[in-house]
Amino acid sequence: MTEIVHMIDSEVFLAFSTYATIVILKMMLVALITSYYRLTRKVFANMEDTALGGSTEDRKKMIRVDPDVERVRRCHQNDLENIIPFVVIGLLYALTGPNLSTALLHFRLFVGSRFLHTVSYLMALPQPSRGLSWIVGMVTTFSMAYRVLTTALFL
Repeated sequence: MTEIVHMIDSEVFLAFSTYATIVILKMMLVALITSYYRLTRKVFANMEDTALGGSTEDRKKMIRVDPDVERVRRCHQNDLENIIPFVVIGLLYALTGPNLSTALLHFRLFVGSRFLHTVSYLMALPQPSRGLSWIVGMVTTFSMAYRVLTTALFL
């Protein structure tokens, strides 16, 4: 038990907490951008969201698909699919007692890849920019998972 408390007080855990918070805040920002796009383009997924839209016919026209809204929404969905595993695996990874410089490399690579992924997604940069940034984040998460599994197997 004291070993876990010591690991939580470590520089690796502090670094993990910092970088996890950064990507979670970025993901929350993308959610706000999605809302902004929906409001400014008057594009909604549910009839109750159009309550301030005027007549029933006007409100029905707001229930539609918009390519810009869908692009931001897909970016947010991709964040959910990648950031949540990073946070869970990264926490377990931090508890394995990795070298600080190695842990920082993992955390920084992941965070940088997610920012590049978001920029390339929202600005519709040509491939393979988005794909490569996604791969870097995925490989980083798998690398941390490998460390967790190999450390756990030898306990």
